[in-house]
Parts: sequence; C-alpha cells; structure tokens
Amino acid sequence: MQEVAPINTTIGTPQNTRVANALSAEDSSVRLQAALAVGSNPDPGFLETLVERCAVEPDFFVRDMLSWALTRLPPEITLPRIRRELDSERTQARSQALHTLSKIGDKGAWAWITRDLLHDADDEVARTAWRVAVVLVPQDEKEGLVEELVTQLGRGDRDVRLSLSRALVDLGDVTEPALERAAANPDPEVATHARATELLRQNPETGFDAAIDEAKRVVTLGPEGAAAAEAAAAAAPGVAETAEAAASAKAAEIADC
Repeated sequence: MQEVAPINTTIGTPQNTRVANALSAEDSSVRLQAALAVGSNPDPGFLETLVERCAVEPDFFVRDMLSWALTRLPPEITLPRIRRELDSERTQARSQALHTLSKIGDKGAWAWITRDLLHDADDEVARTAWRVAVVLVPQDEKEGLVEELVTQLGRGDRDVRLSLSRALVDLGDVTEPALERAAANPDPEVATHARATELLRQNPETGFDAAIDEAKRVVTLGPEGAAAAEAAAAAAPGVAETAEAAASAKAAEIADC
C-alpha cells in the first residue's frame, strides 16, 4: 500500500487536530471521511492543510473531496492561496489547484490561467488548464484562447486529444476558423485532430473515435478523394469497399509513423 506522508498542522482544538491527522491516514476511506467532515463544517483554519493535501493525495476521490472542502471556505481567503499553487514545481499541486478553481468558478481567476499552464509539459496539468480556461474565459477573449489551444492539436494520447477537442467544442462557433486552418496543417496528426474536432463541433453526438476515423479518411484521401469514395459507395459498393480498405491501410501506416 502506498505510504502517505503526514502533514504537520497547528490547528487549535483537539477535535480539529484529529481531523487533520485523519486527512493523512493510511486508509483512503478514512481520508475521504475526514475531507467530507472538513467540508461539512467549514473552518478557515483548515485552509493550509487542505491545500497541502491536494498536492500529495494519491486517491482521485479524496482529492475531489478536498477540492470540494476548499470551495466551502470563503473565496477571499481561498483564492489567493490556490493561486500560489499554480506556480508550484509539483505537477499535482498545479493540476489540483486548477481543478479547484474550476469548481469555485470565480471569473476573476481567468488572468491566472497563463500560456505556460495551457502549454504545460505535464499532460494532466495542461488538460485541467484547458478545462478551467473554458469555464473562466470572458467572451471577448475566447478567440485568443482558441488560438492557444489549437497549437496543442495532435498532442498526446487519445485521452489528451479528447480533452482538447471537448474544450474547443465547448468554446462554440468561435473555433471554426482556427480549426479550418489547422485542418490544412501538413502534419497529418494535427490535421486529423482538427478535422475530428470540427466534426464534433458540428455534431456533438458523434463519438470521438468515429470522428477520428472519418477525419483520417479525409486526410488520407483528401477532400476530393473522400467525396469520390462516397460517390463510389452509392454507385458501386464493391468499389467503395476497395477504396475504404486502401484508406484504412494508409491511415494505419500514418498512425504507425
């Protein structure tokens, strides 16, 4: 079992000290109950302990409960402390601070979502930054945010790309021109991701994997070739299947590169 380092606390009462110690207990269920107890009875004296626990807590559900407990404290004391975590050298501290900001939803924190965070080398930090940026961005700064986000197209594994696509789709129609430009990128990974995101923007019910497959087909065959393949499908199913097989083989070749 993963060892959890205790956190020193100077919280005054014996009861509060017990709860603070429980936040660093070995058993994750004990830590979860302690975070719930802190959130149910908000006490500013727990602010530092909660923030520090967010940076080291290994269990996802406990971390989420810690963030919830922070949202229960007055934002005027919580936000300045969370802002400091955005500059932390610990990736989890940055990620969880961003997650907590998304839960608080204070638009004044938009200025804290820097370009460095949107381009963070750690995928989890970047993904969280994209999500919170969409929540906090003012209307008149959406285009600038889109321009930053499209530079990340083609980044990471499926989950990372799905997170970016969701962020761009959530920004609405303002993303269309930037996605159209990215779809012409000579890098097939970038072009495919851009086209798949545009498909999702046009039809949110489209599954991400289906959108990627369709985008790969268009990138492989070119828009005219893809249109010709569709026409062949209507006229001669056998010819369409041959063209589709060739496109799939080429897409697989690109994916392996």
